Amino acid sequence: MAVYRFRVTFEDYDDITRDIEIKSSQTFDDLHRAIHKTTGYKIDQPSSFFVSNDFWHKGEEIAFMPTESKLERGVISMEGTKVSRFVDDPHQKFYYIYNFDRPYDFHVELIKILDEDKSKEYPFIARVEGSAPLPPGSVVTVADTEEEEGGFDFLSETEYGFGDEDTSEMGTVNSVDELEGTTGKPEEEKNEFMDDFNEGEEFPQDEEVVNDDDY
Repeated sequence: MAVYRFRVTFEDYDDITRDIEIKSSQTFDDLHRAIHKTTGYKIDQPSSFFVSNDFWHKGEEIAFMPTESKLERGVISMEGTKVSRFVDDPHQKFYYIYNFDRPYDFHVELIKILDEDKSKEYPFIARVEGSAPLPPGSVVTVADTEEEEGGFDFLSETEYGFGDEDTSEMGTVNSVDELEGTTGKPEEEKNEFMDDFNEGEEFPQDEEVVNDDDY
């Protein structure tokens, strides 16, 4: 039995790719679930594949959880619809929209047709590159960020932090003067200097500088 290897990429994130192998007899529902096995997104969201051309124009729709209005328009369901039904080209393309409420768009392209490998369980995830972005509307907390980055110790990470120094011997400081050990010093030094002169006495003037040109 033929096996299709599809390359799945986010439309807005070219560096995030998934290669998924699926048997021609398996369904679009199987492909939908395989994609989100590699992204971690919830599977039970309204989504659709669209048969596409080389310019990624959307054609016939194959829907997951189709609405009544879609069914009335003749849109078929992923469930029970074999992938091979819409593979007419060795480089067949499908435009895929996940979660119409908060959508992500994907390009799904057939890159290779293989023989079935009995040792594999299909759909088979052949390659994963890049981490899928958080789904739209996800809330990232500070705790989540710290856990992901191994935590953040504000004091030890800034220039004002103590890091690994032992601070157990640091005493309690009651004033800025105690911290510097200079209580009263500026005023005392000023008074000692001024005591050399009586009140009202003029400061001595510098001696007259003799100009060598006078000789």
